Amino acid sequence: MPSEWQKVLWKRQLGYSDNYIPKESFLSSLKKNANFRPYTYWHLVLLSAAISQHLATIFIFIAVFVRLKEDSLDPRLLVWISVGCFLIGYAIWELLDCAIRDRTRQRTERFKKITSSVLAFLALMSLSPVLRTLTAATSSDSIWALSAVLFVLNGLLADYSTVNAEGIVHERLTSVLSMNAAISSSVVLASRLSNDLAVFALVLFSVQAFALFPMLRRRLQALPIIVQLAMTVFLFALSLILTAPLSLTVTYLYGVALLFVLFLGPAVLLWAQKYKNEIRGPWDVAVPKVKPN
Repeated sequence: MPSEWQKVLWKRQLGYSDNYIPKESFLSSLKKNANFRPYTYWHLVLLSAAISQHLATIFIFIAVFVRLKEDSLDPRLLVWISVGCFLIGYAIWELLDCAIRDRTRQRTERFKKITSSVLAFLALMSLSPVLRTLTAATSSDSIWALSAVLFVLNGLLADYSTVNAEGIVHERLTSVLSMNAAISSSVVLASRLSNDLAVFALVLFSVQAFALFPMLRRRLQALPIIVQLAMTVFLFALSLILTAPLSLTVTYLYGVALLFVLFLGPAVLLWAQKYKNEIRGPWDVAVPKVKPN
């Protein structure tokens, strides 16, 4: 009489074949959608607000560039706007960091930030003549195509994840690549401008929009929801106001795309969630769980 069958592979069991398994235990360890978390529509809309804000920032920058190229915007005004936005953003950042108890370390970090900002400001000012002639031998059509591709990469590689409970921002490789793509696109667009001051103003504005503002935007996600909604509405309205006088067709297409990302995209994801069918079992590769010290 064969002994009781055991679910092991390391010993030979008399009376049972190698592929034997009782009917009552067949697929008993099967798990479907073990990590399934049901979404809610308005929660997805709130998460997609970061994408809408980033798209609005890109169109605001493009509208500013077109106005500089058409000489309908004074570069000096853009410089003062960029400096004012930097001071406001820096003040908000400091308010969010006011809970740090180590005041000496806080003053040291503040001095380093101010020094780095001043050095970056002077570096951009000195490099403006070089940037203006950077693509002098390249046709404008190639510049428009290159900048469009770089902005698409910027949107695809941007980090739209939320901050952790402590409000700490951790930069990812994709976010760094996204920022580099946006700054590169800004530089090649700035090379199409007519004077050094306009080049300096546009590059300075691009640093504010694509390097500093995304970090501040992620920090603001730790605040109440009303802050996210207000910032989304403000950027959306500002991008429409700046784009509409330039091209109504582009404005309509941009508005439809933004509404799709903000409202229709979450609805599609919510509809597709019912087709999720993830199968897990003991045959899967073990995933180690490392507890931090």
